[in-house]
Amino acid sequence: MAPVARIRNVVLDCPDPVALARFYAAIAGGTPQEEDPEWVVLQVPSGPRLAFQPSPGYTPPEWPRADRNGQQFHLDFDAGSSWADVDAAQEKVLALGARPLDLDDQGGKKDFRVFADPAGHPFCLCMIPEG
Repeated sequence: MAPVARIRNVVLDCPDPVALARFYAAIAGGTPQEEDPEWVVLQVPSGPRLAFQPSPGYTPPEWPRADRNGQQFHLDFDAGSSWADVDAAQEKVLALGARPLDLDDQGGKKDFRVFADPAGHPFCLCMIPEG
């Protein structure tokens, strides 16, 4: 089936578009286009275009609650093929201002760790299985 359209942006509401765009640029690469602080675009190299816009009265999503505002959506990032790679990525995102939400791998049953960005959106650092 032919697509009707293609995705142009993944847009995140937040209190500070410039700051959040810079946070994700530090994780995924790219340079935020900051000419308009009301609409900041980040073209992730070899990835999607993320856009950030202010939202009056912004309330961050709650993870893992589904009964009030839920997580709404989340971003997954490939962080490497070993837990050592994920550990190193974890240190970096925490230094950038991320907050841990769920770091329990349940004895190796999960291949990801969950964090919140500075605006409260959940995102995951995922281990890419080798092979």
